[in-house]
Amino acid sequence: MTQSPAPSPVDGVEPAARASGLTKLYGAGEAAVRALDHVSVDFLRGEFTAVMGPSGSGKSTLMHCLAALDTVTEGDVVIGGTSLAGMSDKALTTLRRDQVGFVFQSFNLVPTLTARENILLPLAIAGREPDETWYDTVITAVGLADRLDHRPAELSGGQQQRVASARALVSRPSIVFADEPTGNLDSVASAEVLSFLRRSVDEFDQTVVMVTHDPLAAAYTDRVIFLADGRVVDELRHPTSDSVLARMAAIQSEAMSAPPAAPEG
Repeated sequence: MTQSPAPSPVDGVEPAARASGLTKLYGAGEAAVRALDHVSVDFLRGEFTAVMGPSGSGKSTLMHCLAALDTVTEGDVVIGGTSLAGMSDKALTTLRRDQVGFVFQSFNLVPTLTARENILLPLAIAGREPDETWYDTVITAVGLADRLDHRPAELSGGQQQRVASARALVSRPSIVFADEPTGNLDSVASAEVLSFLRRSVDEFDQTVVMVTHDPLAAAYTDRVIFLADGRVVDELRHPTSDSVLARMAAIQSEAMSAPPAAPEG
């Protein structure tokens, strides 16, 4: 399978994040696993992008490298105009805190804190006061104004994920990464969370990159990037669940019909 060219940026729109020639190896020598293989891709400001691919395709590794949660073997990542290459651990921590938001499948809420305290936790750690106008906007959008004094155990799964989504947005990051954010939710709660992420892009001009395996979730996005064997192999704009399913089937068929790679050496 050949790697598709890097998606072209839209004229006049600067990327919120850029991967340039990303390669990620785990292990060394003959036992090394190439999780990413020279991946180059832009994620534009104000867009909702899904990253999809079969298990082991590299989609979670790509997100972790983009979000400065993992280091790369080769290549570079740029977030909000800042190159991550050569940054110190302290500088990376500051960048993750100030410019990157995270939404995880497991919610990652602190059980002893209220919803309000969980949402404001990143700002509290940074010693920053919230922008009250923005905070109120996020709380209204997430639809949890009457649940802010409740702890996670008193909230449904969908409500907990909306708290996590609000926490990711409250610091107004350059980009939000969501790793299977609906993986633990039923269809109704999934729709609530995806609708909120969609609104955050449309109404607040946020940038969201979501790893998902669900074509229904991908249909909420502006663009889908498909990975296979650590490479970008296709992209789809204005996706529907049917078009995503068809494209995934085509990629799977191509992978199964491709001749085996010749042994190295």
